[in-house]
Amino acid sequence: MIPVSEALSRILSAFAPLPPETVALPDAFGRVLAADLRARVTQPPTAVSAMDGYAVRSADVANVPATLRCIGEAPAGRAFAGGIGPGECVRIFTGGPVPDGADAIVIQEDTDAEGERVTVREAAPAGRFVRAAGLDFQTGTVGLPAGRLMTARDIGLAAAMNIPWLEVRRRPRVAVLATGDEIARPGDPLGPNQIVSSNSLALGAMIRALGGEPVDLGTALDTRESLAQRISAARGMDLLLTTGGASVGDYDLVREVLGDRGLALDFYKIAMRPGKPLSFGRLGEVPVLGLPGNPVSAFVCGLLFLKPVLRRLQGLEADEGPALTARLGAALPSNDRRQEYRRATLSRDHGGELVATPFANQDSSVMSLLSRADCLIVRPPFAEASDVGERVEILSFEGGFSRL
Repeated sequence: MIPVSEALSRILSAFAPLPPETVALPDAFGRVLAADLRARVTQPPTAVSAMDGYAVRSADVANVPATLRCIGEAPAGRAFAGGIGPGECVRIFTGGPVPDGADAIVIQEDTDAEGERVTVREAAPAGRFVRAAGLDFQTGTVGLPAGRLMTARDIGLAAAMNIPWLEVRRRPRVAVLATGDEIARPGDPLGPNQIVSSNSLALGAMIRALGGEPVDLGTALDTRESLAQRISAARGMDLLLTTGGASVGDYDLVREVLGDRGLALDFYKIAMRPGKPLSFGRLGEVPVLGLPGNPVSAFVCGLLFLKPVLRRLQGLEADEGPALTARLGAALPSNDRRQEYRRATLSRDHGGELVATPFANQDSSVMSLLSRADCLIVRPPFAEASDVGERVEILSFEGGFSRL
């Protein structure tokens, strides 16, 4: 068995960012930029007012009250034709271009208007409520860098930058193959010894949440013919993801059939719990990640290995940062040589600190506890017994895992 860190390093070394494709701006949400986005316009294109009021010369309102003559107006999108001189002002609205000669805005609440006569009751220094040209960005400014995962806010910025089309990384196509005579799809008739399969659907949802496109290859029976037929459909995919058939039982044929078709196996078995029988290799041009059949094991391995692969394929930086920690809400026994990931709930104590309380049942087939969990407690190999209140590392299902 190899350590988790070594397994991840060897898996990631087999992948590189996918080529770009061009999409319309409305379709760029959740996609990763393949090139810098540079503004095609200056925003605002000219100095504009930040408030409704009057455009004035600051020198004319240095001493108040001051009476000025209003000579026109400047609504948003239409400039006042001409400039203002001493003793003059222009009625202006938010977003309206500041007329030549004006250098400040007096808000309308600080004025009294009667016909063309406007009495200013509050002084306005130069620059007051004026948005300078290019305050937001200028033509050629890099507003969004390559490698950025596009959010709703970024879509708005790109629109303001006058960018209708942009280059993004192609979505990774991941073929998902479940195996085993004992599993049936949700809603299908169940035989006396069958269970309902959840892996394909859960992993498909994970792939979509992480920006990929799942391709469901269905369920292969425990026969060479069925496995070979399903596996052949993965040609041209960016990754083949299998679940089940990765251990050493008499009917676990996945690795054997893949081997017959030319699988170059990199490794098999990882020193972790759950998820020990995980394998990785390459079938021609298609990388193959073999996940365990137990649903919790498959999901945990997906978080630890599939997520980083999908990030790399989309040109995203490694999802690394300071380790999250919490106080332990229940005592834990010492650990063996395998790195362990325990499902747990999160709460806060009276001091506001996070408390991670592991479930007593950590069986890798119990999906209900995974659904109820808020995090995974990470326990390194040979960790000593831990008491309540000790600090432990956690992988939270919030933040980067919020859609998983």
